[in-house]
Amino acid sequence: MGGPYAGIAWMLLATVLYTSANLCVKALGHLPTEELVFLRSVVSLVLAGGWLLAKGKPLLGYNRRWLLVRGVFGTIGLAAFFHTIRHIPLASATVIQYLSPIFTVLLARRYDGQQAMRPVQWGLFGLAFVGVLMVKGFDARVSWFYLALGVVSAAAAGVAYLATMKCRDTDHPVGVVIWFHLVAVPVSGSLTAFTWVPPVGWEWGMALAVGLLSIVAQIAMTFALHQGQASTIMPFKYVGAVLAFLSGLFLFDERLNGYALAGIGLVIVAVTLNTLLKRRPSPAAG
Repeated sequence: MGGPYAGIAWMLLATVLYTSANLCVKALGHLPTEELVFLRSVVSLVLAGGWLLAKGKPLLGYNRRWLLVRGVFGTIGLAAFFHTIRHIPLASATVIQYLSPIFTVLLARRYDGQQAMRPVQWGLFGLAFVGVLMVKGFDARVSWFYLALGVVSAAAAGVAYLATMKCRDTDHPVGVVIWFHLVAVPVSGSLTAFTWVPPVGWEWGMALAVGLLSIVAQIAMTFALHQGQASTIMPFKYVGAVLAFLSGLFLFDERLNGYALAGIGLVIVAVTLNTLLKRRPSPAAG
């Protein structure tokens, strides 16, 4: 299986793995955000670096300009997302951060030469934003600060995903992923030195799981973005909103009211319709 279908399959796998990692982060929410980023990134750096060395591939890659962009904006997006996970319901944090495909598609039109969207697709993206505002507006636990922080996380992630696509013809997916951690480890480590809270017992295992699940998820997502256009593949990240809601409900008793759930549903419907429209030829192409 190749092309967009392979990309969709890789994206769904990445979404399940990311949700599992986020559950571990939620369980470790009493640890500082920078410490969570550091622990995750150290584990991922060791695994990715070891693999590259074993395969005889360069640690620093080839397309270093875009690899650095991937690392910087990936670190910003991750730190902002982890902070929202610690303070608001998992489903709310996830659906806000999942605006990132919108930013990726918008950026890909300018920087990756991908085709323009039709007016109806712009309308569907607007509905996705309305859905996110419904989540905020009908959930008192989601303040304007955490809504803004979630949007910052989504925008930074959108830039990181664009950088990933720009490296698809020059660097191996693991080589793209490692730059994330080459930036995140020294940045988060320098901050953690002043705020370190030692994990206890099983918390070390949870921290290891965050790094392991995340590195596999990152590689799966990188493979997904190497398969086709962002506007076809990225919306499948929104499946994670459903997984996050169910996980938060059954594991952390995070209940959402009907209006907030309607907002999540609106986001999912909007991006699903956009994907179906994207796969149909436009009138101009016809």
